[in-house]
Amino acid sequence: MATHMLSRAKPALAVAVLAALLIGLASALAGGEATSDTRLSQQRDSREFRSDEQLAQDWGLQAEDWARYRQLQQGPLGVYSPNLDPLTALGIEARSDDERRRFAELQVRAESTRVNKELAYQRAYDQAWKRLYPNLLPVTLLDAHNSSPIPQPGNGRLALFIEDDCVACNLQVKKLQATGSEFDLYMVGSDSDDTRLRRWAQRVALDPRAVRERRVTLNHDAGRWSSLGVAGNLPALVREVNGQWQRQ
Repeated sequence: MATHMLSRAKPALAVAVLAALLIGLASALAGGEATSDTRLSQQRDSREFRSDEQLAQDWGLQAEDWARYRQLQQGPLGVYSPNLDPLTALGIEARSDDERRRFAELQVRAESTRVNKELAYQRAYDQAWKRLYPNLLPVTLLDAHNSSPIPQPGNGRLALFIEDDCVACNLQVKKLQATGSEFDLYMVGSDSDDTRLRRWAQRVALDPRAVRERRVTLNHDAGRWSSLGVAGNLPALVREVNGQWQRQ
C-alpha cells in the first residue's frame, strides 16, 4: 500500500518541481527585463544629459542657464514664443541688470560669429557661381535661420520691392541703374522661382556685372514686404531710418 502511494506521489512531486522551476525562470526573466529597462533608461538619461550639456556649451551657457531656459519653455514664454532662441529667452526673462547684460553680450558674440560664417560661405557661393554659370544672374541665397536674404534689408542700403508684369517697377529699376545706385531688389510673389526672377531681370536689362559684384542683389521677397508695414503700392523703394522703414 505504501509503495503504491509513493508511486502515485512521484508524478505530483515532478509536477511541483517543474512548476517551481518555471516560476523561477519567469521571475529571472522578469528581473532581467527590468534590469535591461533600467539600463536603457539610464543610458537614455545619460545621453539627454550630455546633449543638454553640449547644447549649453554651444550657446556659451552654463548648466544652470540651460536648466532655466528649459523651465522657461514650459511657461508662458514658451507658449507665446515657442521658437525663441536660448539667449533671447534668457535675456528677456533676466532677473537682474547684470544677468541681462551678460546674455546680451553672449548674443552679440554668437550673432557676429554666425554672420561671419554666412558671409564666408556667401563669398564661396558667389565664386562657385561665376565658375559654373558665368552667363546666369545669381539669385541671393536665403538664410535658413530666418528666411532672410543676405544681405538683409535694414543694412543701410536701399531696398526695392517689385512684382512681375509691373511697368512702373521696370522703370524704377532703370532709373536706379542709371544713377549707379546700389540696392537690394526683392520680387514679391515670385514663389521662390529662380527662373522667373532671372527672366524678369533679363527683360529689364538688369546689369549682370552689378549683380555678380553684389552692388545689386536679386532676391525672392519670401514674405518680407508684408512684414515691413509700409503703406502703398509697388514698386516700393525703401530704406530703414532709425528703426523705421521709409519710402525714398
